[in-house]
Amino acid sequence: MTIEMIADAAQKLKKKYDETDPWKLASAMNIHVSLVPMGLFEGCCKGFFLIHKRIKHITINSDLPEEYQRVVLAHELGHAALHAKAASGATFHEIILFDSTDRLEYEANVFASELLLTDEAVLEALNDDMFFFQAAKYLYVPSELLDFKFRILKRRGYKVESPLVSNGDFLKKLEKQMPEVQSYDS
Repeated sequence: MTIEMIADAAQKLKKKYDETDPWKLASAMNIHVSLVPMGLFEGCCKGFFLIHKRIKHITINSDLPEEYQRVVLAHELGHAALHAKAASGATFHEIILFDSTDRLEYEANVFASELLLTDEAVLEALNDDMFFFQAAKYLYVPSELLDFKFRILKRRGYKVESPLVSNGDFLKKLEKQMPEVQSYDS
């Protein structure tokens, strides 16, 4: 699936439900979302999507800061929107343990970046002379997610350059960045 197709899928969902908040969007899509404590140790589960008896479920690690819960939910909504057919035939462990280089994880990250970050908000932050990492903080997302949004913007003809190249598995390494993101409240 191309970046354009993934971004288009996110835009269509936002338009169909007239919603950009991932929590409200999940509800509108009739996806059950549960918050479950899963710890914050390295490699802990951040969240997962599964379909059981034709009912869609997303489980989010409640031990994560709220900003990250939002990002993980947007990522899992990407799986729900893009990979529901694959999830309906997969087992629980196959859903959780996607390979770090897996195409499905990459696609869910692109979807999450399009869902959470409007072109206008990103460009406004950059036009305010913010550097890449400052813009990520300002937009309340991990810098890796902003990198995925930059990939979309480049395809739309914008001349943006990211100082990093994020992998599909960046959410697995989220706990290393948490102290920085928790400072958003200050």
